[in-house]
Amino acid sequence: MPNFRTSRVLPVLSALLIVSLPGTALAGTQQDKMRSCNKDAKEKALKGDERRTFMKSCLSSSASAKPATPDEVAAQAALKACRADAKEKALKGDERKAFIKDCLKT
Repeated sequence: MPNFRTSRVLPVLSALLIVSLPGTALAGTQQDKMRSCNKDAKEKALKGDERRTFMKSCLSSSASAKPATPDEVAAQAALKACRADAKEKALKGDERKAFIKDCLKT
């Protein structure tokens, strides 16, 4: 009787092992990418929204991703400045959104 159980369990365990292997390899590459992006963000001393934006683009990009254009960098800098001004003025909600929108137009 023990051979009967073993003969039923062994194929199931083998199938589970085979199915789990590709996921493990994929998790390793995702972890490596996360580790690399975190290292880059730390080297650039990014904080808050800048770091969040950087991590999102870093993790979603492929190995052949293009660097940000000067226009994109300028737009990010302008957004950062407008957000800082809104924070200084303690603006909240719709008033903050309207202020940032107007700030970015100028």
